[in-house]
Amino acid sequence: MESCFSLPLLLSITFFISISLHYLFRKLKTHGHLNIPSVKNSPRNAPLPPGSTGWPFIGETFQYLSMARKGLPEKFIGDRRDKYSTKVFKTSLLGEPMAILCTAEGNKFVFSNENKLVHSWWPQSVEKIFPHSKNGLTTKEESKKLREFLPAFLKPDSLRKYVGVMDQLAKKHLSRYWDDREEVKVHCLMRKYTFTLGCKLLLNIDDRELIDRLEGPFSKITAGFISLPINVPGTKFNRAIRASRELHKDIKGMIKKRRIELSEKEVPIGEDILSQMVVENGQVMDEWDMANKILGLLTGAHDTASIALVSIIKFLAELPEIYDGVLREQMQIANEKGPEELLTWGDIKRMRYSWNVVNEVLRLSPPLQGTFREAITDFTYEGFLIPKGWKIHWNAYSTHKNPEYFPDPERFDPSRHEGDGPLPYSFVPFGGGPRMCPGMEYARLEILTFLHNLVTKFRWEKVFPDEKIIIDPIPLPARGLPIRLHPHKIQNS
Repeated sequence: MESCFSLPLLLSITFFISISLHYLFRKLKTHGHLNIPSVKNSPRNAPLPPGSTGWPFIGETFQYLSMARKGLPEKFIGDRRDKYSTKVFKTSLLGEPMAILCTAEGNKFVFSNENKLVHSWWPQSVEKIFPHSKNGLTTKEESKKLREFLPAFLKPDSLRKYVGVMDQLAKKHLSRYWDDREEVKVHCLMRKYTFTLGCKLLLNIDDRELIDRLEGPFSKITAGFISLPINVPGTKFNRAIRASRELHKDIKGMIKKRRIELSEKEVPIGEDILSQMVVENGQVMDEWDMANKILGLLTGAHDTASIALVSIIKFLAELPEIYDGVLREQMQIANEKGPEELLTWGDIKRMRYSWNVVNEVLRLSPPLQGTFREAITDFTYEGFLIPKGWKIHWNAYSTHKNPEYFPDPERFDPSRHEGDGPLPYSFVPFGGGPRMCPGMEYARLEILTFLHNLVTKFRWEKVFPDEKIIIDPIPLPARGLPIRLHPHKIQNS
């Protein structure tokens, strides 16, 4: 008799048991218990938020991932928000009891109470992929130090000098990988472009061979973030840990070399962020700390920007009238430039319609759905207790596709971002409050300079009109978004 268990079912059962045991042992090891805090222990005696914590230890993680892989992450939140008719509900994700806030007011509450009621939290997998500093700081503490260090380098006044560099690199990239081709695969090329730009601006690396060698380990790190946190040789998670160590060693070597170059005045001070870091913090920050910061910056500058560009190119292929509006604006700027004249900060400021288009793409398809916080004390929100130790998840889709904030939310409408724009804290692709993404202005320049060069050279169409977008946990085209290129017959010269 044939077995009644199919192979997929057997694998699913094995997978479920493995993950259950993984989180069970992790909880027992970390906390010694698995109990959700009792409401009776709260001085306010408030009830917990409504909701379900799902399966023991696993919670509702599978339901969340299932909706995300179907390209419907907002459905997980929207269904529960509507079911409980509340602004906050409880669930369990990643083996943690969790509250999800569903409104712009909730976003504001989380962002404005940083280090008062909540602080940032990452799954243990992140701590394993990024090595701890030798000074004993955790990834969370390193991130806080990095945020204190970065503002001087990522302010508009500091970044404006890089507009020409970004323009040059965009032109080189298109010439090398797009010109004279009938089809290209967008996802892999956008990763290559954003990584090349990050290497140039952060490390002043132009060597194509070295950039290609560094790019491989970075791809493994990204794959590790979205894989099961099982550290066994051969798994994506294990490869990500080893890749992080390899890159850390490479970057430390670059720092040592840069120290020598700067001391011997072989490179100008301030040419890139690494040089500024060595000069201004070299006495108080060791090479391990600097390598950690550069590694974090490269990761941040690489992944989210590349996904944003992929989504922008996808939407412009699907919406010819929107593409035409972007083209008109960009051609007006291009036609006022000389043959070899590069973009300037003033040109970027004129790209208002294009930036509204980008923002509407980020509303409908944010590269980062959200992040996590941890309650550092018992507190109440909307009359419900959030116990100390619970995790709080803010998710862009809770407001981005909520008709309360964006009428007819699936309609692509750049005019939503004109004037004062959306209601505060309803549009949060870069977070908000004290933990607003410090790289927001960098991303704006990076995206707009590339968009200018792309639309003034090509029109394009999707090879697979119905190609699906899966979210795992970032939005990715199922086939890498291949497109057919149609160069403009008359180009700016």
